[in-house]
Amino acid sequence: MTTLKKGDKAPSFSGKDQDGNLHTLADYKGKKLVVFFYPKANTPGCTAEACDLRDNFERFQANNYALLGVSADSEKAQFKFKEKFDFPFPLLADEDKSVIQAFGVWGPKKFMGKEYDGIHRTTFIIDENGVIDEVITDVKTKVHASQILK
Repeated sequence: MTTLKKGDKAPSFSGKDQDGNLHTLADYKGKKLVVFFYPKANTPGCTAEACDLRDNFERFQANNYALLGVSADSEKAQFKFKEKFDFPFPLLADEDKSVIQAFGVWGPKKFMGKEYDGIHRTTFIIDENGVIDEVITDVKTKVHASQILK
């Protein structure tokens, strides 16, 4: 699982969002970047988390933050998720899991007694210079914005 920690340089990533637009770490230089990884679009926990971030988006903007959601869903699934809930931030469709694996959030999980590989809900806060400022592994989906904007 994730070995990245506070003070590490963030992985240089590249991925397409719900509209097919490319996003890279370099695009966010000079801004604080919140990269939040979630297991699956349109599921209860992921919806609660993304909606909480949406509802606090102005607070993020006021503090020079950009937000970027990432899951292994398709562009079409991410597009529908973003449209349905009117998210003001892009959602990367990381179907090949290159960004997910670069950040080390793919691994064994357990749900209802079954083991499988999946995305561990994790949020990385990256400073203006591309250095990881914080890693949140115990994400509280309904109040995630307050975990970031302390």
